[in-house]
Amino acid sequence: MTRIGVIGGTGYTGSNIVHEAASRGHTVVSVARRPSDHRAPGAIYLEGSILDAPDLVESIEGVEVVVFAVAPRGDMAGNVRSAIAEIVRELPGHVRIGVIGGTGGSLVEPGGPRVVDVDFPEAYKAESLELIGVLDDLEASPTSCDWFYVHPAAGYGGMAPGERTGSYRVGGDVMLVQEDGESFISGADLAMAIVDEIESPRHRRERFTLGY
Repeated sequence: MTRIGVIGGTGYTGSNIVHEAASRGHTVVSVARRPSDHRAPGAIYLEGSILDAPDLVESIEGVEVVVFAVAPRGDMAGNVRSAIAEIVRELPGHVRIGVIGGTGGSLVEPGGPRVVDVDFPEAYKAESLELIGVLDDLEASPTSCDWFYVHPAAGYGGMAPGERTGSYRVGGDVMLVQEDGESFISGADLAMAIVDEIESPRHRRERFTLGY
């Protein structure tokens, strides 16, 4: 079993990942600024912030994989990219990094524009661009740094949690769209895909898309 740290582990995405990983018997350390009333049996819950890199890195000592599920919005806007970069620098070199990004950095079509550059809601553009910056930093990191970065489907989010179906599709750079034109994945199925990637890595220093 793997020891996994989930930063932002009490949020929508993070909590789904914590519950999925813990249900499979992994040792999971959730770090978040806010406590949760819906704790996964067997998971370890700690209070902490990505803005305090030294304390956070110390609190998750011994983890083999760290998944960042933190959104740069509210008082975190403008702070997430630099904070993740600092934590990645301070983590031991053998720790694998996972980042849950946004849809905005994926492409509309092969070789085409990014989603964020085509009719994207202005209210979410800064958040999307900051998460794209995190991807830029990972791509520029030393080759010894092992990471994966995920672009969820366009309709993904806590406002539409959906249900666990036990299935998902994995794509490359292009946003995944269903035959009916919808782009969606539930929180539970995205978490399943993330833990599958942790258990059986298929994307080394790569980004990929998830959807139905």
